[in-house]
Amino acid sequence: MSTHSISFPGARSGAAPWQGIEVLCGRILFSLIFIIASLNLFSQGSIGYAANQGVPMANIAVPLAGILSLLGGLSVAFGYHARAGAVLLILFLIPVTVLMHNFWAVADPGIAKMQQAHFMKNVALLGGTLLIGYFGAGPCSVDSLRRR
Repeated sequence: MSTHSISFPGARSGAAPWQGIEVLCGRILFSLIFIIASLNLFSQGSIGYAANQGVPMANIAVPLAGILSLLGGLSVAFGYHARAGAVLLILFLIPVTVLMHNFWAVADPGIAKMQQAHFMKNVALLGGTLLIGYFGAGPCSVDSLRRR
């Protein structure tokens, strides 16, 4: 039985052959929430909801958030200028987290708990985004192919 080692571009030396695929899958799974959510941010319903939440200039801010989320998510998923994509996601996450999930200002305890969960989810996503911003896309990415 012959064992073949597959080397992925940008993989660490000594890394297991599957680790490049693992990073690719991680980037894609991480990005899906931003890509899927972005599609809804161009709807009148989302713009109206944000306006009711007190978002200033919601008719401009919400579609702009959709653009940041979509471009940042695609950038990270493909690993194309992933650090710049992470910056776009940070620019999306900070205002959305503070303005749309301000659980501290909600009177209804059930809704406040739900908003707190969304707030903490966004804080965790922000942490992941900061890691991508620092470490970059890793193996199996357009960025790693361009460095060759």
